[in-house]
Amino acid sequence: MANSDILLLKPVEGLGGEGDQVKVRAGYARNFLLPRGFAAPVTTANRKQVEALKKRRAERESLELNGAQELAKKLELTSLAFAVKTGEGGKMFGAITVNDLHDKLVAGGFTIDKKRIHLHTPVKTLGKHTVKVKLHADVSVELGFDVVSENPIDVAAPVEVKPAAKGGAKSDKK
Repeated sequence: MANSDILLLKPVEGLGGEGDQVKVRAGYARNFLLPRGFAAPVTTANRKQVEALKKRRAERESLELNGAQELAKKLELTSLAFAVKTGEGGKMFGAITVNDLHDKLVAGGFTIDKKRIHLHTPVKTLGKHTVKVKLHADVSVELGFDVVSENPIDVAAPVEVKPAAKGGAKSDKK
């Protein structure tokens, strides 16, 4: 199979950042990366651009890291609470999902991509829980949140069982 050496002009997920020289399939380069302006073929003229691209990439990554660290400090001071409907014995109706957490954070003034919130399974119990928010490759935060009942929890009262009368009752069936 034919491969092409290309120079990335913009970051491509799973491939590399700007300024990287990568080897990809010829069709991927020809049909996707080159027409969309994500890459350029490797030539002597384009290699001169590599230094400028790497410098711009380093500046962008340092800004992203600083922004992520500031956001992490703000998130550590944040606590979320979810009021949910419950049935008998405090059993929740539904669950708290990544969408619910994202909506609550956006309502609180944070701009976080939903994909950065890592909740392995939806929360289906009341109490304190934590979720991992990965803001950057080097920065992640454990965000705590509470799930509380919006109506008072009624504990089911024990039902008294009356002992059956001895001597067998006769029925009137004929």
